[in-house]
Amino acid sequence: MKIYNTGCTYDYKFIKGILFLFLIVAYTSCKKDKPIEIDKEEIVSPTTGTRTEFTLDSIFLYAKQVYLWNDVLPGYSTFKPREKYGNAQSEISAFRNEIFDISQFKLNQATGKPFEISNYNGVPKYSYLQIGRTSGGGNRAGVISGEAVLAKRLIRSDDKVIAYVALGSFPSLSTAKTKLDQVFDEIATDKPKYLVLDLRSNGGGFVGTAEYVANLIAPSTLNGKVMYSEQFNQILQSGKGTILRHQPYLDENGKTVMYNGRSATLADVDYTESGNTYKFNKKGSLESIQDVYIIVSGQTASASELLISCLKPYFNVKLIGEKTYGKPVGFFGINIDQYSVYLSSFLIKNAKGWLNYFNGMEPDLNVTMPNNPTLGDTEEACLKAAVAAIDGKIQLQPKKSASILRLNLNRIPLALIDKDSIGMIENRLKLKH
Repeated sequence: MKIYNTGCTYDYKFIKGILFLFLIVAYTSCKKDKPIEIDKEEIVSPTTGTRTEFTLDSIFLYAKQVYLWNDVLPGYSTFKPREKYGNAQSEISAFRNEIFDISQFKLNQATGKPFEISNYNGVPKYSYLQIGRTSGGGNRAGVISGEAVLAKRLIRSDDKVIAYVALGSFPSLSTAKTKLDQVFDEIATDKPKYLVLDLRSNGGGFVGTAEYVANLIAPSTLNGKVMYSEQFNQILQSGKGTILRHQPYLDENGKTVMYNGRSATLADVDYTESGNTYKFNKKGSLESIQDVYIIVSGQTASASELLISCLKPYFNVKLIGEKTYGKPVGFFGINIDQYSVYLSSFLIKNAKGWLNYFNGMEPDLNVTMPNNPTLGDTEEACLKAAVAAIDGKIQLQPKKSASILRLNLNRIPLALIDKDSIGMIENRLKLKH
């Protein structure tokens, strides 16, 4: 089964039988447990073909069990991935076209458009494929652009102490923890009531790092209270994601993990909502924050939006800037041949069950983003607006324009960040107890 195994290569001795063997695995599991009913055509596909054809088959078969909105996908014989994408200009174009088509089936009833529609033709809003294989449990994405901490300072305005922190991304916690601890401990010494969190260029990253920042901001009185939960599809929640038996479960060092006397796979993960509900667990010494003003833009996405969502039930949270990207979903990496596939796999809900920001979070105060701002400069448009709002000089109302603070700068429109950096990657999948 080398097509599926992390760290292995495609071996044609195994290719002819991989999908047939998957059918056998699914069948033998059915003998022991009564599964969710799965139409036979969903798992039956040709047992002969080219490397490209098998990869096309595999992408679709994984989507049928792992994709968040798999309930609307047709069967294999209807979708016909080999016929549909066999004439693509290149192999990777075929695979990406397939993922795009898979992502367009589920419609958002509020808009009548696909949840994964984007402003870029042929590019899903969330799901994607990249060259190269994941490691560390198959849950690590590609490049996470930017440093965790871009700037920080303390601002005194009248009798108010305001902490300002700009976070550029959420890299792995092992990479970012030392700097994050240092910055928030330094802030804590002045006991600020107000925090301006600048996420304007933060396209996301690792869920665990965003969660850690929430625990740095939160007071210890929130310990044990729900922060957020991850909701997978019903097949995964019911433990019937049999195809994931071909994806090894690896630790953070990329090593196999033993489970019930054998090597663990992603099929052994607990995908229930209760098993993926995370609670506050205070980190650091900052205890004084009550009001959080967050600078956002169209590049504020995914794990950044998760952080905003987590704080909303417990703090006075105000957004300043422009509407966010809109990504209340996350994923874990799947290895197929030499590619990593990231299919939207779970919804993110905060303590109040809120998750409906597919079209982005509207700011409480619209401020035009200046081009190439000096982060932390109190004369910079967004920070200036935040301080003015804290001082009561501006009343915040969603979708209202802060025209008095607009700058006549030659501003270039915000563009979609590199796809690899827009992500909410879950690298802490837990095995069933």
